[in-house]
Amino acid sequence: MKSPLIPIDILSIYKNKFGDQVPLPKRMAQCTTDTYWAIFHIAADLAKKGGKLILSDLFRSYDMQAQSHQDYVAGRKKAFSPPPGGSFHEAGRAFDMDLGAIKIPLADFWVIAAKYGVFPIIPKPISGKSESWHFDRRGSHQIVYQYYVDKKGTNFPPYKAASASAILSVGIQVDDFGSNQKQAAIQSCVIRLGKNIGNIDGQIGRKTTAALKELGIVYDSSHVDQALQAVEHLVQEQFPEEFRMPVV
Repeated sequence: MKSPLIPIDILSIYKNKFGDQVPLPKRMAQCTTDTYWAIFHIAADLAKKGGKLILSDLFRSYDMQAQSHQDYVAGRKKAFSPPPGGSFHEAGRAFDMDLGAIKIPLADFWVIAAKYGVFPIIPKPISGKSESWHFDRRGSHQIVYQYYVDKKGTNFPPYKAASASAILSVGIQVDDFGSNQKQAAIQSCVIRLGKNIGNIDGQIGRKTTAALKELGIVYDSSHVDQALQAVEHLVQEQFPEEFRMPVV
């Protein structure tokens, strides 16, 4: 099972023709289930302090990420935006927010966000610094990040590797892996389950095959779908919060 993306109803910076703020547009208003819960817990904690969590961005499709990157390259957007395959936005695991609406120091917001597994991508809480408004809920993909920090994987920078892992987990294409999307998704799962297989590169070799065998999965290149489904099932058992649907 892929990590599900679910709709979310959350106030945004956007306004209707009467000047009233409206919910985040549907094309952006999707996220993983653990991100969903984190957002609403953070919003509730902020409300107790007189602030609001108001978003400007959340999910980006492949095409939306490509456009965001082109806007950055062309100078229409100042904040860095990577090509498709490199942003947690593409996995419904990153949001950008209105810093003025939180009504508390950014450092205090960091403390609230951390309670729910949500973290900034800048090293210090300095409002106004580029990307001070951006937060990730990386979930199990933090394991991939640390794996690459530890040099167990070397073909990507850690953030890119973790982002690619998260994007694959929701079933969205990552160009780096060409026609081997499913194979790369298998490798992402195996790493998140604690195995050392080298790089996530879509090439199923001896290390990945051996790791799968340790997990009770026999890999056959003619049955890639079955191997992917089996290892995704193990991931679901290990990280149930990333698959648990909200009760409406």
